[in-house]
Amino acid sequence: MGESLIARNPSAGRDFDLLERIEAGIELKGSEVKSLRAHRANLRDAFARVDEGQVSVYGLDISPYPQAGPFAPEPKRARRLLLHRSQIRKLEGSLSGGGLTLVATRLYFKGSLVKLELALAKGKRSFDKREAIKRREAEREISRALKYRKR
Repeated sequence: MGESLIARNPSAGRDFDLLERIEAGIELKGSEVKSLRAHRANLRDAFARVDEGQVSVYGLDISPYPQAGPFAPEPKRARRLLLHRSQIRKLEGSLSGGGLTLVATRLYFKGSLVKLELALAKGKRSFDKREAIKRREAEREISRALKYRKR
């Protein structure tokens, strides 16, 4: 079964240290699936929360399918995630310690099923972000120097 990427959260890796990744199914309405096939989704502000033994994703924006008319579901509604009970308990334990959050990183088709990749994440501080930028620029300069040296 191949994977087909629908949307990616570009700010997840930049603003958070991603510790552990989890794949979850997502409960959708029919017209939402059609919108996803047209790649009409935005994960920029998407996060998940464990409430009463269920995991829900908030801030996931799936644009309404134009042909759905007035029956199209709300674009930013909370959607239930499909996880095993043991996975939910493990997430509850991880999140109860504080300082961690569940961030949506990717939305993709796995075969005909829509999957959401969540990451257990810890927020980066501004000096961590500056350090990452310095490291990335140093690597870029090294690769440029090596590239011109080969000529």
